[in-house]
Formats: sequence, structure tokens, C-alpha cells
Amino acid sequence: MSALYLGLMSGTSMDGIDVALVDFLTDKPHLLATLCRPYPAELKQQLFEARKLSDEDVFKLDSLDHELGLCYAEAINELLQLEGVKAEEIIAIGSHGQTVRHRPHADRPFSLQLGNADTIAQQTGITTITDFRSADIEAGGEGAPLAPAFHAAVLSADNECRCVVNIGGIANLTLLPGTEQSEISGYDTGPGNTLMDAWCRQHRNLPYDENGNWARSGKLIPELLQVLLNDDYIHMLPPKSTGFEHFNLDWLQPYLQPAMAAADVQATLTEFTATSITDAVKACVPACARVLLCGGGVHNTFLVERIAALLPDCKVVTTSAYGIDPDWVEA
Repeated sequence: MSALYLGLMSGTSMDGIDVALVDFLTDKPHLLATLCRPYPAELKQQLFEARKLSDEDVFKLDSLDHELGLCYAEAINELLQLEGVKAEEIIAIGSHGQTVRHRPHADRPFSLQLGNADTIAQQTGITTITDFRSADIEAGGEGAPLAPAFHAAVLSADNECRCVVNIGGIANLTLLPGTEQSEISGYDTGPGNTLMDAWCRQHRNLPYDENGNWARSGKLIPELLQVLLNDDYIHMLPPKSTGFEHFNLDWLQPYLQPAMAAADVQATLTEFTATSITDAVKACVPACARVLLCGGGVHNTFLVERIAALLPDCKVVTTSAYGIDPDWVEA
């Protein structure tokens, strides 16, 4: 007997499509199989270009929505074929889709994800659930972050205050107070990997700073760090959410000086991510005993070291310590 589900995720970094085959029959979800499928180069470039479109043009993306749905369906079918699992054994697919615009504070708030669910359902023969953010926005929420309820279900503990920090393109945290009376909540703290990745692409033609080694070779620029930490979003009270529309290289450029070495800027961007995360933990979860990290940022060892150093009174671990692979939490 089993209760099989498929989780589908593609994050802000646009590395590719993560597919997780999970059995939820037991108390703890059992990860049976995973697949990471890189985007085709042309589709990835189209998605990058979609980020640059005006708000009006975003609503003309029907063709891209369909093409992305086909690509997602191909990833699902590939995983099923590799694992010898039949479509009729799957109860449902949960597909987040690719975020191309997130405007929770617009006059008409919206968050737009591409990846047509009807296309996925038709191509796979499996019921497909999508558009997870809109209902929360319609209810007056931010529509992000997405996973606090899941974090609470599988990572909370009675009588211990915990914080789950997902470091994707944008970093978000989930507050798990450890008492039934306290409310579970979550919000975006600011940039995760997005600025570091963009700076690395621009100056080293690499998709990311492996292990944070480039940042480790640089020196912190204190005056730049302080300017970045003075950003209005960092000081905004939660609930709040943000995205690449705010934190990008165009946002960074006015703060740079010609004399700043590229490696030093990378070191400072890493410290900016670490500090904005840890300041949020200290402000919102002063009694936090344990920080559980997940997302692609866990592979940046320099970043993880800096987070741990800035939270000396917390035990900082990854979700793997609790049986959940940090790379697959969102999927």
C-alpha cells in the first residue's frame, strides 16, 4: 500500500526542473526517487527574457506557458519511465510552475507562474494541481513563501523553537515556535543566491560560486554591506515577500565604486545574504534553538559558515539531519 505523489519545482535560479516521487503513507514522507532535468538552453533563455518584459507583456505569455507545461510533462514522464512507475499509480502532481512576475504590493496584487497544468495533465494522464499562490493573495496574503505549512508538518518539534531557512534565489524563513498556542508563519528575508549568482555570471561566466570559494578569497567591504542592509525591504516588517524584480544587478550597480574588486563584492554579497537572514532570525525568533537550512544555498559552505558564526547561540544544521534532503524540500 502506498500514497504516491509527485512534487515539481523550478526555482528562481532557473537551474532546471526538480521532480520528487514521495510516499506520504507513513508519518514522515518517504522520498522514493528524484530527477533534476536541466532546462533546454533556448527555453531557459526565453525564461530569462520573460523576466525583463513589462507587466503588460507578461499577459502575452500563453505560448511560453504551454511550452513550459510540455517540458514539465516530459520530466515527469522521464522519471516514471526510469522508475518503472505507472501514471495510474500516482494520485496527483503538485506543480509550482516557474515564477516570472511577483507583485504582491501592486494595486492589483498578483504572482504569475508559467507551466500550464492542463498541458501537464494531458501529457501525463495524471491529475495536476497548480496555482498555489493566488488563493493566498486573494485572501490578502503575499502568496509567498510557499512551504511554511509543510515545514511545520515535518520539521517542527514540541517544546523547541526552530526556524527553517530556505536559501534559493530568494531566502525565506519559517518560524516554528514549538508550542500549540503560537502561530506558525513565514516570509522572505531578502536575497538568497540571486545576487551572488548574477555577479558570478557577470564576472566569471559561471552559474554560481562553487562552495563560496570566490567569496572566501575576497575581503568584506563594510561600507557596501551597510548600504545594502539599509534597503527598505530589509527593514520592512513581515509579512513580506520579494523577488528578482527588486534584488538584481541593476539594483546593486548604483552602490558600487570602480575601486571595488569583484571578489570583494562577492564576499560582501555573501555577507549580505548571511546577515539579512540571521538578523531576521534574531528579530523574529529570539528564542530560536535550532536553524534548519535547505535549498541550493546549503552547498555554499562559506555562506553556511557565516550564518553559523552570526548565530552562535543556535544549532545550525541542514534538513538532512531530520531525514529530508535539503535539495528536495520544496519539490
